[in-house]
Amino acid sequence: MTEGAEAMTPDGAAAVRALAGARPVPYWLDDPEHRPEPLPALSGGTRCDLLVVGGGYSGLWTALIAKERDPSRDVVLLEGKETGWAASGRNGGFCDASLTHGFANGLARWPDEIETLERLGLANLDAIEEAVARHGIDCDFERTGEIDLATEPHQVAELREAAEEAARHGLGERVTFLDRAAVREQVDSPAFLAGLWFRHSVAMLHPAKLAWGLKRACLEAGVRIYEHTPARGLTDGRGGEGGAGEKGGSVAEKSGKGGSAGAVIVSTPHGRVRARQAALATNAFPSLLRRLRPYIVPIYDYALMTEPLSEEQLASLGWQGRQGLADSANHFHYFRLTADDRILWGGYDALYHYGSRIAAEYDQRPETFRKLAGHFFATFPQLKGVRFSHTWGGVIDTCSRFSPFFGTAHGGRVAYAAGYTGLGVGATRFGAEVMLDLLSGESTERTELELVRKKPLPFPPEPVRWAGIAMTQWSLTRADARGGRRNLWLKAMDAAGMGFDT
Repeated sequence: MTEGAEAMTPDGAAAVRALAGARPVPYWLDDPEHRPEPLPALSGGTRCDLLVVGGGYSGLWTALIAKERDPSRDVVLLEGKETGWAASGRNGGFCDASLTHGFANGLARWPDEIETLERLGLANLDAIEEAVARHGIDCDFERTGEIDLATEPHQVAELREAAEEAARHGLGERVTFLDRAAVREQVDSPAFLAGLWFRHSVAMLHPAKLAWGLKRACLEAGVRIYEHTPARGLTDGRGGEGGAGEKGGSVAEKSGKGGSAGAVIVSTPHGRVRARQAALATNAFPSLLRRLRPYIVPIYDYALMTEPLSEEQLASLGWQGRQGLADSANHFHYFRLTADDRILWGGYDALYHYGSRIAAEYDQRPETFRKLAGHFFATFPQLKGVRFSHTWGGVIDTCSRFSPFFGTAHGGRVAYAAGYTGLGVGATRFGAEVMLDLLSGESTERTELELVRKKPLPFPPEPVRWAGIAMTQWSLTRADARGGRRNLWLKAMDAAGMGFDT
């Protein structure tokens, strides 16, 4: 929805009334019945074969798949708070097959690999669905697909062109263009002018229950998980810190032999962990490898959850397919139904804080919640009077190409994946496979991808970083108000390979 749609929103008092009494916590995590008890912190030092740092999806998938590949491998996972408390318990629950932040972004950046990336992404989603069933993870998994929506006239042509491009790459059976009448048959809103339905490549799920289920599966597989154990520093046997040991090293060091010289040591407030290998899965939070920090900026995203809808309210929407939905603006909204027939409504504002600062007080932003509430009622006027039960925010690990990047450090003993930019619910499993492939030292189809071999452009230091992001956000808002026309700044960012969207 563009700035021009602000005039359609209800008065501010109506938005305030709808938000009154909403709990300022993520809906998904506000579940004492299913939320597992926290695990003890590390007490003293320990050793292991593989150390995983980070207890979100990325770390959980890495630990679980490592044990599935080799059940004898001793795997330890460290989490600074509780498993799934950050992005993995706060997102919209869109589990997308895309590894490239959408087909269009992938085609623009990796045209020679796009069909392979689409195939691998769909196989990855299939593997998630299989793992959810095999481990008995009750996370409300529904493979409903997603509809990208046009809410402005220029977006209709863009969606039609995207459908034609997908068909040229053999994806025609998976992608369907919907005109205004057809899209309103799926979900009824006067704001919807057209849609692009990705029928099989997106699932809806309960994100916190997925994280908690993966935690249980890891424990059952023999992974040792220590919560409330933040990783403070990383060194190798030679005393190198941060990004030291990126290249070179003796044969013994590269092979992981030679005692301390072949070890990775991670310090915590409760003791040190000495590991033969490590996988870093901290995403938006500052990496233990300092040289990676310029590649990531933490962006705050916000969401609302409604109270459960009545049968009459659901019927007024006609949302029988229960697809995930997202509009096509630069400042876009994403929304979906939950298992108990609430609507999650999120997006639009995407906020960066100077110095890449992450702080708990940023999780709540009343002005954004009021704005989102107004947009909700402009989109679904038939739901006038619905109230919101929860409001929350959290950080997304954004990189300049909007899709994950990978690599190794410390003579190949440390692997990392980061930069999922909001599509990590599905792609983190693929990232886990990549990290384990890289640690194995063996070439695979995944490690040969340009997506894996090359990194995005780093962000500049402050204050240029803050100024550049602010200029980009202003330009994107202006483009939404001008029929999608990108100004010289955005065109320059496109040419530099940093073609921002939100």
